[in-house]
Amino acid sequence: MRYVNPYQRKLYRGFYHFLLWRFGYYKEKIPFAPLPEGFEYPNPCEQIDQDKPSVTWVNHSTFWVRAYGKNLLVDPIWNNRCSPLPFLGPKRCHPPSPALDTFESLDCVIITHDHYDHLDRYTIRRLHERHPEILWVTAKGVKKWFGRHFPKAHVQELSWWENFKFDTMTFTAVPAQHFSGRGFFDHNRTLWMGCVVEFDEGKRVYFTGDTGYNDFDFKEIRKKFPEMDLSLIPIGVYRPRTFMQAVHVNPIESVQIHTDVGSKLSIAGHFGTFRLSSEDMDRPPYDLFCALEKSEVSHEKFRVLNPGQSVNW
Repeated sequence: MRYVNPYQRKLYRGFYHFLLWRFGYYKEKIPFAPLPEGFEYPNPCEQIDQDKPSVTWVNHSTFWVRAYGKNLLVDPIWNNRCSPLPFLGPKRCHPPSPALDTFESLDCVIITHDHYDHLDRYTIRRLHERHPEILWVTAKGVKKWFGRHFPKAHVQELSWWENFKFDTMTFTAVPAQHFSGRGFFDHNRTLWMGCVVEFDEGKRVYFTGDTGYNDFDFKEIRKKFPEMDLSLIPIGVYRPRTFMQAVHVNPIESVQIHTDVGSKLSIAGHFGTFRLSSEDMDRPPYDLFCALEKSEVSHEKFRVLNPGQSVNW
């Protein structure tokens, strides 16, 4: 069985396409305008209220969410590379923050899909050893990977629109436009997803996972969940567009997702940690800034954080 994207059925990104990109086949003819000298995305470093829900951007797509006594991680990666090989592949450009041994307790970890920058065996092993009671919430098919490597892990896998109640939290897998695979022969054998977490106390957080944009999925999510208190949205890994557009949003589309799902506050992710695309590492925040300037969304409602920085939501 292979999974498909309903609105991009011919979408395919394999090793062949990766080689074409690396050898310049998808090279864009229009270069970027240079970044303004000294540009910094508006980022007030306010002190957080420990009694209110908070979120920390750790690095890449890794977020640490705290709410009502619960601790969640999303797509955790503390490895030095996002690669099947420890000595080859994209290497991190800044350390994660906080350190992996910081967490005194963890209730749940969400894994949106099986790519190496989201499903990292080194990190999962460290977390599983330290917190064997963790509930791992994954997309359909990923439980088999855990069964091979961590057979004692507690795993709940979900298809799109399936939900699962755990203690005071309800997890719902929602559509994303992406793909999956960790090798040459397992392309799209597992599902990819976004995830909405609802707390019994009333707050709701949405993590998009890796996704391209379409006019249907995010508006459908809003029909099911009228608004999001917090959305964790990717803003990076989007150039060249002819290669990336189907599977990774650019900042303009990130702002559109924020609007489509009715997000009260969004936090940027999927940028600045591993070089996985053609844009400069510090480019996505500037392009997000420009996209927001042309929209009705303020910078206070779509934040770009430093690694380890926390905000209330």
